[in-house]
Amino acid sequence: DLVRQFIHEVEEEDEKGRKTGKRFLIFPRYQQLDCVRRLVADARATGAGQRYLIQHSAGSGKSFTIAWLAHQLSVLHDAGDRRVFDSIVVITDRRVLDRQLQTTMRQFEQTLGVVENIDTTSRQLKDALESGKTIIVTTLQKFPVIAKEIGELPGKRFALIVDEAHSSQSGESTKSLKAVLSSGSLEEAETEEAGAATPEEDLESTILSEMEKRGRLPNLSTFAFTATPKPKTLELFGTKRADGKFAPFHLYSMRQAIEEGFILDVLANYATYKAYWRLLKKVEDDPRYVKQKAEYLLKSFVELHHHAIGEKVRIMVEHFAAKVQHEISGRAKAMVVTRSRLHAVRYKLAMDKVLAERGYPFKALVAFSGTVQDGGQSYTESGMNGFPEAQTAKTFERPEYRFLVVANKFQTGFDQPLLHTMYVDKKLGGVNAVQTLSRLNRTLPPEKKGTMVLDFANEADEIKAAFEPYYETTLLSEATDPNLLYEIQTRLGAFPVYGAADVEAFAKVYFDPKATQDRLYVALAPVVERFGALSEEEQHDFRGQLTDYVRLYAFLAQVLTFADADLEKLYVFARHLRRLLPADRAELPREVQQNIDMESYRIQQTGSGKIALERRPGVLDPVSTKQGHSVSPEELETLSRIIAELNERFGLNLGPEHRVTLGQMMEKLADDAALDAAARVNTRENVRLTFDQKVEHVIQEIVDSNFDLYKRITDDRAFGEAIKNFLLDQYLRAHRNAEELIKAGESKTLEFKSTLRWSLKEDRQDDKGVTHAVLKTIAAFLNTEGGDLLIGVADDGSIVGIERDQLESDDKFMRHLAQVVRNGLGDRAGTCMDPKCQIVQGKTVCVVSCQRSQEPVFLKWKGVEAVPDGDFFVRSGPGTVKLSSESAREYIRTRFPGFTREGEADGPSKGAV
Repeated sequence: DLVRQFIHEVEEEDEKGRKTGKRFLIFPRYQQLDCVRRLVADARATGAGQRYLIQHSAGSGKSFTIAWLAHQLSVLHDAGDRRVFDSIVVITDRRVLDRQLQTTMRQFEQTLGVVENIDTTSRQLKDALESGKTIIVTTLQKFPVIAKEIGELPGKRFALIVDEAHSSQSGESTKSLKAVLSSGSLEEAETEEAGAATPEEDLESTILSEMEKRGRLPNLSTFAFTATPKPKTLELFGTKRADGKFAPFHLYSMRQAIEEGFILDVLANYATYKAYWRLLKKVEDDPRYVKQKAEYLLKSFVELHHHAIGEKVRIMVEHFAAKVQHEISGRAKAMVVTRSRLHAVRYKLAMDKVLAERGYPFKALVAFSGTVQDGGQSYTESGMNGFPEAQTAKTFERPEYRFLVVANKFQTGFDQPLLHTMYVDKKLGGVNAVQTLSRLNRTLPPEKKGTMVLDFANEADEIKAAFEPYYETTLLSEATDPNLLYEIQTRLGAFPVYGAADVEAFAKVYFDPKATQDRLYVALAPVVERFGALSEEEQHDFRGQLTDYVRLYAFLAQVLTFADADLEKLYVFARHLRRLLPADRAELPREVQQNIDMESYRIQQTGSGKIALERRPGVLDPVSTKQGHSVSPEELETLSRIIAELNERFGLNLGPEHRVTLGQMMEKLADDAALDAAARVNTRENVRLTFDQKVEHVIQEIVDSNFDLYKRITDDRAFGEAIKNFLLDQYLRAHRNAEELIKAGESKTLEFKSTLRWSLKEDRQDDKGVTHAVLKTIAAFLNTEGGDLLIGVADDGSIVGIERDQLESDDKFMRHLAQVVRNGLGDRAGTCMDPKCQIVQGKTVCVVSCQRSQEPVFLKWKGVEAVPDGDFFVRSGPGTVKLSSESAREYIRTRFPGFTREGEADGPSKGAV
């Protein structure tokens, strides 16, 4: 069997496919031999209609395994000497037929004409199937095109071998593919012609027929090969074990391939870098923006800044010149993985400039799709490289080209053994991280001895988490719960968008072979109109639920057999409706990038060494859906405050190692469930009690990792308090919302005010009364322990809304608040406040979070003050009290030791914090 079925003599071909005359023997490795024998034996015993998942790592010799399997299945007979499969169809998900696979299949061909490569037209594929070609090699993209042309092939049995199954076997492409390969018989034809069925019966039969095309077909066996199975792949093709988990039928793991020397360990030499930067505002005004959108744009501004890219490029080029250029006998190459096409363009320009400045003999190529506009110029891949796009991969083989800058190209399926180093400036996760970094794992013995990765965007722990599920065998913890589909159906039905009659009417049109496209649009038009009447938040939720239903049904229909035709009707209805719904309108305030500049920028290496993976099975969880697709509340914030917060996170006046440690401390606090529960339902002072206990524990944990920071916190009381206050403010900012504060009720650190300036009783603006009361509370919070003031909430907790202040917008409200605070409490008081707007019960509430001030605050407002230079307020229980001059001096002496003011005698004078 080994000599007859596996050992082959093949003739070597050059790069253009021409035979060189050099011949050599192909002998199977153990995992190839074992895999093919086990698959063939099972197919012989069980016949058609099975599914197999083969998890074989890169370096397993997959092309040869597929070739051996295809040829042996093509001549396979069962115990009754009946042929098991009429045709073997080998599918690759690449748009251009994989040349290596194509060549390997041809070389194993012992009878001329057995193998048919379909790499041109769909007509070719149609002819090959109809004429009964034994082995057909093609791409997935051919199948949907011809599904309508050839229909069902009666009485045929197929073996479908899928290369990289996770990206090939989902949704409508698979349904069309199965529609082509599904069985037909005279009995079925007679059934269709017998009798005159009602239109409703015809519709139901058609729907059930469509459902069957997605399910498991008795005449089709699928052999799915992948190195990185996703949860859907495992459930669709995996073998269900007794414990309910899904596992591959055959395994050749990444660990085994590395240990046997067939691929390199791309995590063996991994360095991480982090950027530290500060921004500054370059306009006098302080405009307000939606906080989340502005932060995204400001971080994007930094990432795309010519100085930031230039710094990274200099690190890359110098590293390559010092550590990489002499590897692989002086032929080593590097790939630069960027976040976007615009990043790729700017990286290419910066790299060309740095290479020219330093006089290095290296050249760089770039790979991205389409046209990119930047600075009034248009850039394309071919224009920047100087030759057609189709030649990029081939040209990169030339010795002078040492860098390839990519944006969503060449990150998967690109086989270049001279790739030695990868420079990553893009967030990677899951399968994408494994596939991208695995571009380096190709061996080239004896010259290529290792690889290097310099990562500017990911943490080592993130990369470790991405790789571990695929290091050993990959399991799926359990099957997807089909009840999820009915839950989504129920949630969708709760929206006033469509009813059962709408779905039924659309189904009648959709399943009518004579129906035209315009009738589908007519059937959906009233539904789209009702969708437009929803609020923005409801539209977002409905669109998300609709997408969840389409994706989940397309998957589950391949795993389970549904007898409920209503599910299929809703699926085709939802799939077409989704295309007609207007997209989320999330306009970004791009002008914010014109109002800022970068003050400083530097990059620091944060780690280097091997990322060690654990030797245990990786377990993935099944498909899940969200209960709701809510829109995050939009917080309006001043540009100066947004910049200050970003500078705090990315550019504190601490060393980089201290910033990293503070980030780790925040992560530990954020993961504490007890602290989260306390923060959501308690006042600031009560949260502080729990927080102080938790933060002390977190501080003790850094004694080994960052003793310098630990010593500063514990030895310098003022510094320690500042750090704790910073961590508390950051924590509360992420964990508090207005509704939960209202439920807590007023207290020493929480007060409600109906309005900022408008008297509801007298229906007029009342600065001396209403505004003065607001300023008293803020001053008292700043002078005591801090607290939260909710403007737009009545004393009884009912929602009034800041709209009653009759200011034109939230932005103008915030500006007015900032102005009255400056006028009444002084310029520095505003630096201790963090106001933000939230929507509660359809009305706007302003949450003013106040930190404890480091210096006393005095209120002087429109002559209302009793003391010429300002009154002094503190919190006493759930209220605010004014201290007499003598009491104020005593309080200040105790609370703010060392505080003095020029010219002060008996009482306070007008001042700020």
